[in-house]
Amino acid sequence: MASSLTSTTATATAAAAVARPAARRRLAVRASATSPRLAGRPLRVAVVGGGPAGGAAAETLAKGGVETILIERKLDNCKPCGGAIPLCMVDEFALPLDLIDRRVTKMKMISPSNVAVDIGRTLAPDEYIGMVRREVLDAYLRSRAAAAGADVLNGLFLKFDAPQEPNGPYRIHYNHYEGVKGEKGEKRTIEVDAVVGADGANSRVAKGMGAGDYEYAIAFQERVRISEDKMDYYRERAEMYVGDDVSPDFYGWVFPKCDHVAVGTGTVTHKADIKKFQAATRLRARDKIEGGKIIRVEAHPIPEHPRPKRVSDRVTLVGDAAGYVTKCSGEGIYFAAKSGRMCAEAIVEGSANGTRLIDESDLRKYLEKFDKMYWPTYKVLDVLQKVFYRSNAAREAFVEMCADEYVQKMTFDSYLYKRVVPGNPLDDIRLAINTIGSLVRASALRREMNKITL
Repeated sequence: MASSLTSTTATATAAAAVARPAARRRLAVRASATSPRLAGRPLRVAVVGGGPAGGAAAETLAKGGVETILIERKLDNCKPCGGAIPLCMVDEFALPLDLIDRRVTKMKMISPSNVAVDIGRTLAPDEYIGMVRREVLDAYLRSRAAAAGADVLNGLFLKFDAPQEPNGPYRIHYNHYEGVKGEKGEKRTIEVDAVVGADGANSRVAKGMGAGDYEYAIAFQERVRISEDKMDYYRERAEMYVGDDVSPDFYGWVFPKCDHVAVGTGTVTHKADIKKFQAATRLRARDKIEGGKIIRVEAHPIPEHPRPKRVSDRVTLVGDAAGYVTKCSGEGIYFAAKSGRMCAEAIVEGSANGTRLIDESDLRKYLEKFDKMYWPTYKVLDVLQKVFYRSNAAREAFVEMCADEYVQKMTFDSYLYKRVVPGNPLDDIRLAINTIGSLVRASALRREMNKITL
């Protein structure tokens, strides 16, 4: 998340220059108008996974007249996640303010040489980045889905069987745990009309539909309880560390929670060294977390790009299962919840509020809408990661850019409200010149560092 605060700036100024992807091959799918009406029952949909994507999808489906079954194995799941959410998510998803542990208004970015830049000077008094714990947010969204009428099952999804005839049901196989003795649970089967895979980076739904593989990062995080006086420093502050020591292609973070801080890092290219990078992150932050007690250790894969296939017949993917995590920043909570809701809205509309069977064309409307809204953001952040995370010298330039007040304003406006903010042309030119200057200085610094190394 932290990196998105700076990298989103370039989205605002560069997204217009990013060309739309080449026209995709048109797929032959049936028009939803030909789908049959359902006699005597509503459309039945299984949502696999109870994170932000699954919770948002299940709530929207249930409210839309669709019979909804949400399957989640770990109802107390604590996913290793920075836990940052943009301000717009609080309003869009009507999140109660007591879900937010901390309201971050100060972001400190720290370069490989420990040059620190404070970000947040341009925020309005009522603007902030929300910090949440995933176990709290996820449980809340699932409870709203249940209140809307979704059936929330404590179970482990195993696989699905495709329909044996046109318009036939999908058979969902899962281990049911609620009220069942033993760790293995009780094998059960249900029949549904459609499947929404919201089951994360290791999605079994994706595997079952042949969605293809993607590159992924490993995120490693420790929750550290520190003294009250040290916690006071992080009351409204989060930190981001960049450098080869904390990650060759990502960043390290210290994010505040209710009574502790989350200290973590991630990498795509050097997964076997993740614990070494975590130790380096703790070392960089040692003065501020010294004496702290590690109360939880977490690790989890994070997708690096959307899967090759995200829909097949009446099965589709949302959230991490679809690959909706931005490069450079690793942001995924908002996009997960948003994709879950957009997918559910497409199903509700295509099924005429649960009265008609949907088909692939209905699900593709969700993909088209999501891609149109967010494809430029994903593409630009991909480019930024390749430019600014390639060396320590480039990271120094990256942090230097973040000291610019115009950069900070454009960044926060874009990040907090998830929109590409038009900039002032003269300021954009100045920003471009400063960026080039920073990169030139970074290149010179890298050459000097190479001489010292040699």
